[in-house]
Amino acid sequence: MRLLYDFFPILVFFAAYKLAGIYVATAAAIAATGVQVGLGWLRRRRVEPMHLVTLGLIVVFGGATLLLHDELYIKWKPTVLNWLFALAFLGSHLVGERTLVERVMGREITLPRGVWRRLNLGWVLFFAFVGALNLYVAYRFPTDVWVDFKLFGIVGLTVLFVVAQGLYLARHLEPQQEDRA
Repeated sequence: MRLLYDFFPILVFFAAYKLAGIYVATAAAIAATGVQVGLGWLRRRRVEPMHLVTLGLIVVFGGATLLLHDELYIKWKPTVLNWLFALAFLGSHLVGERTLVERVMGREITLPRGVWRRLNLGWVLFFAFVGALNLYVAYRFPTDVWVDFKLFGIVGLTVLFVVAQGLYLARHLEPQQEDRA
């Protein structure tokens, strides 16, 4: 259910694009992201920072796309989002006691500081790469290809990266001792 909630706007964008084109899809994505943020507020009386950032970006870049009737603006949105994430992870790498990845996962697992830092740096590089790759696809291929890449390519790369991180983590986790009464 959480996965569907997180991917709701991109699924709406994809479906609307296939049915009615980039401008209807852009308007639908703005509305879907607004619904996502609104539902988050109604359910928990708080909104995930990532969803707020995404809403801000979709309103700005999607609004520019609709206002100027230029699809290039919406194509930049995933790049800006990924690069903002890269900067956030990099900032946590350079400033503060704990990296962003440690703050997110540190309650669940214990790892040496160096492993946390390598994991965090991995996310910095991943987000920077995906942002650049999005621009490459946006400028070198037709919009149909970019829309497919936005859903299947970016999501697929993210899943592969998470699996690779999981394999890396598995090498550094200590086996759990079972409590015996």
